[in-house]
Amino acid sequence: MRTEINKRFRQRINMPEDEPVDFDSLPRLLEKTAAAFPFENLTLLRGSLQPVTRDHLTNKILNNKEGGLCYELNPLLYFFLVQNGFNATLVRGETYNNESQQWNKLGRTHAAILLMHEDDFYLVDTGFGANLPLEPVPLNGETISSRNGDFRVTAFDSEYGDYILEMKLKHKDKDWKIGYGFDSRRPLTKVSEEMNEIQNIIKEHKDSPFNKTPLITQLTDNGNITLTDTSLTRRIYGTSQKQNVTREDFLELAQEYFGLQV
Repeated sequence: MRTEINKRFRQRINMPEDEPVDFDSLPRLLEKTAAAFPFENLTLLRGSLQPVTRDHLTNKILNNKEGGLCYELNPLLYFFLVQNGFNATLVRGETYNNESQQWNKLGRTHAAILLMHEDDFYLVDTGFGANLPLEPVPLNGETISSRNGDFRVTAFDSEYGDYILEMKLKHKDKDWKIGYGFDSRRPLTKVSEEMNEIQNIIKEHKDSPFNKTPLITQLTDNGNITLTDTSLTRRIYGTSQKQNVTREDFLELAQEYFGLQV
């Protein structure tokens, strides 16, 4: 299974098998990954969780064409990047609630990727819902801009690490907001073990935002789309279109917009 991740990942995101993947082509790769993999918690709610291993992620996301949460999407991308010669590691962090101006207090339950290129470190993330940078973000405070907005990583000491990801989403944010803090000093060496720990916390914690109601969200060419058990929201160039949905609607819309069999 390990040797097939490269081939199957490329098939899932519609990237030719012989197309080189290097640092300069990462934005294209991240765009295609965001377009292919929905951010969703349906498996978590079904209670059919399995250990987060390389083989499980390959079967779930690449073979069965499902999506996942950060602890599934980013490790899969990490495995793909390593197979394509990148110097990459996984790190853990904690998300920030900008409304309450507080950390979410679930512990370090966000997984992201750090990679080194020409002696500089960059943050890469394809598992942060509709808040994806879509480009590597350097750890030197420099702002990068993509079709999804502006992003930067700045040094910031907290109980959750030494850096924060900040963002100004296009057509949404006027001011910088904190996405999450992460610890660059603690690269993961036991990937499956730590992803399983994250999965268990998100499944069991009373304050987890993902263990109560279904959520599917994905970037589109002109915004993003989000489906819950009560509504479908399409955000197009900053304008939101929202409709109520029933259980029957949910099943049909999950298939229509995200290709998911619920």
